Amino acid sequence: MKGDVERESMEYDVVIVGGGPAGLSAAIRLKQLALENGVEVGVCVLEKGSEIGAHILSGAVIDPRALTELIPDWKDRGAPLSVSVAEDRFLFLSESGAKAVPTWALPANFKNHGSFVVSLANVTRWLAEQAEALGVEIFPGFPATEILWNANGSVKGVATGNMGVDKNGEPTSNFQPGMELHAKYTLFCEGARGHLGRQLQEKLELDQESDPQVYGIGIKELWEIDPAKHQPGLVVHTAGWPLDNDTYGGSFLYHFEKNQVMVGFVLGLGYKNPYLSPFEEFNRYKTHPEIRKVLDDGKRLSYGARAITAGGLMSLPKLVFLGGALVGDDAGFLNASRIKGSHAAIKTGMLAAEAAFEAIQEGRQNDVLTAYPEAFKRSWLYEELYKARNFKQWMSKGLYLGTLMVGLEQKVLGGRIPWTLHHQHRDHETLLPADRCKPIEYPKPDGKLTFDRLSSVFVSNTNHEENQPIHLTLKDSQLPVSLNLRTYGGSEARFCPAGVYEFVKNEDDSDRLQINAQNCLHCKTCDIKDPTQNIVWVPPEGGGGPNYSSM
Repeated sequence: MKGDVERESMEYDVVIVGGGPAGLSAAIRLKQLALENGVEVGVCVLEKGSEIGAHILSGAVIDPRALTELIPDWKDRGAPLSVSVAEDRFLFLSESGAKAVPTWALPANFKNHGSFVVSLANVTRWLAEQAEALGVEIFPGFPATEILWNANGSVKGVATGNMGVDKNGEPTSNFQPGMELHAKYTLFCEGARGHLGRQLQEKLELDQESDPQVYGIGIKELWEIDPAKHQPGLVVHTAGWPLDNDTYGGSFLYHFEKNQVMVGFVLGLGYKNPYLSPFEEFNRYKTHPEIRKVLDDGKRLSYGARAITAGGLMSLPKLVFLGGALVGDDAGFLNASRIKGSHAAIKTGMLAAEAAFEAIQEGRQNDVLTAYPEAFKRSWLYEELYKARNFKQWMSKGLYLGTLMVGLEQKVLGGRIPWTLHHQHRDHETLLPADRCKPIEYPKPDGKLTFDRLSSVFVSNTNHEENQPIHLTLKDSQLPVSLNLRTYGGSEARFCPAGVYEFVKNEDDSDRLQINAQNCLHCKTCDIKDPTQNIVWVPPEGGGGPNYSSM
């Protein structure tokens, strides 16, 4: 359809795809440098969510180091970092018991002194205010759907998606063509498994020299609890039950403000059993006595899910290419050992911005920003990720061996590790056939502590325009039944935390996959875990998806 429509274009020095911590920090740093040097730099940020922060979901305990470098007086400016971490607890769970790790035995990566329990969505909204005050143009509700290329193979910019297209791909009376945004440099800051970032890595072979990227799915709820149980700044992490020894994962329970707690579950997407459901494992986790006692008589306020990149330093692709760069979680700058990525997103946003500003001032455009990866390798962030480079690899070998070796590397050796482990497989390659695995029977939700998918999606405030093309596309419409259902027991109906995928019967009793795209939380799990890589997530019409308030 794009060939039939004349698109208008706008010119900027830098176009930033994604209005999260990475993108907004890059925008702020560009404008700071322009102000310091008395020059003008045109910067715009495209955000697919209905507003800044609408699609932002994280634990979150934030290390303020990078934020302090970006905006030293963030406290005076009213940044929403008000709940400092008061206590760290780490528990190993059995089905009915819990054993706490003594504080003295915790490695530094599990200590959060100096960090803050935050709503990352609210932090992001605050960052947007700082960016707009500096003159950054921010366009929420406009997903970048296409990469634009110059004749020499450099990135020219991006185009936003057409609006007002019906489910058959035809324009409606509300049709509006997309807009082209051209730039000297384009920074891709889409978060984990970015749609355009994935295209760039495949087309330009950016990941040929790195380990396969691996992911986890993070599922989170925000609860209001009994004030008598609330301990602002208490940070609890767990490992063990309900997962078996061979399945990587863990949980968090963060005491926030206003008698609220953030409860979440992270499960590595390299799991093997197709009968496993991350959503149901999260439900089971909440029934543990240590967790139940906090949530009982409380009220669930919100729900959400998001994939996170967990490969760490060894899985980072090439960061730069002609005309652009990958920044934040679009590249994979998350420290899985600390369960933290926001500080890395902010730092890499700053480093990419500094490289782009220098190039523009030197009169260069659409070339390779080599100063960005060079600055990263000299930074404290590189040192941090280097020390933690083996974390996910060890933990993927089992809870007991992983715990022992991470303790050795981080506590005994202090991160000065003479060996390096590598990721061997992508997450979609690890599922075993269903006939080799034991089915898992999950209890029915009680509607008080545990819930079903649809009621959960409801409190995520997810909404999509119904009369639009389905944004969960299939390369082959027959594969879900002919291979996935027959071989893997229809695992997509289990790994999706939103009830998007459902196998139903036709009138002749044959099976078909029904895609309930209106439920989609944009977590990208299907795009990652589908064993045949048949499902490809593409952006829906602008503004669609969840609308998280304080997640």
